[in-house]
This record gives sequence, structure tokens and C-alpha cells, in this order.
Amino acid sequence: MSTIYDFEALSINGKPAHLSTQRGKVLLIVNTASACGFTPQFAGLEDLWKAYRDRGLVVVGFPSNQFGGQDPGANDEIASFCEINYGVSFPMMSKVDVNGAQAHPLWQWLTKEAPGMLGSEGVKWNFTKFLVGRDGKVLKRYAPNTAPNALKDDIEAALAG
Repeated sequence: MSTIYDFEALSINGKPAHLSTQRGKVLLIVNTASACGFTPQFAGLEDLWKAYRDRGLVVVGFPSNQFGGQDPGANDEIASFCEINYGVSFPMMSKVDVNGAQAHPLWQWLTKEAPGMLGSEGVKWNFTKFLVGRDGKVLKRYAPNTAPNALKDDIEAALAG
């Protein structure tokens, strides 16, 4: 796999989501959780989605229960939580593993393309973010504690590129 467009996932409602349909857009891929100290970042992610979607940004959330069991609910419960508590309208995918042998292929690719601190590939916690350019290649990886609004300059640059 050479670009993000080579992957597919299941949407949070169980329908196939082919990332090739996002060709030419800038993507912000985030592993999310409903009961994490970083969960309020959903609001900031929604703000980015609203501010930049008309210019070609797509925010995509991937719930994961791999860190502290902080997203144990079923997909419908996660979707409801996100919408009710944070007004999430950006695309959410079905819950996945982002690390280990059962990690979703997209996450295996993302972590190889943009390793973390000291070259580690594993995702360390919820709300790790990956910015993908219009060419489908990973531009940058962001730590969980990086607030969504801190990504604006990089998003602007990616949208302009």
C-alpha cells in the first residue's frame, strides 16, 4: 500500500468506507475514545471539520478501546455519545485496534509512514493524529496531547499544497 487511498474501513454504522473516495482531499485521521482525558478534543476536531471541510479537509475518527479500556461501548453507543456530547458530524469509523497483530491495516501503514518519538511505530494513547496530504501521503504525526487548534497552520499549508 502506497497511499491512504489504497485502504478501506467500515463506517461506524457498518457500511464500507473506501478512502479512495477522498482522493485529492487532506485527511486528519485520529484514534478516539469516549472516556479519556483527551475526549474533549472531539469539540476541537469538530471545529476543524466545520472550518475547513469546504476547502477539502476531512476529519476521520477511529474509536479504539486499546488504551485503558476507554471506549468499551458498541459502535452505535459511541456514535450517539459523540453526537450528543460534542456535536460530532465528521466521519466516524467502526471501532478498531490501532496497535498489535490485530491492528487495522490503515493504522499499520500510518504508524510505519510516520513513526512516533524515537522511531517507535506504536500508537501511545488515544487521540494520536495523522495529517495526510492531497497526494495520499502522510505529512505529520501529532501526539495525543496536541490540541486540534494547534494543527491549523499545518492544515492550512496542506490545503494550499
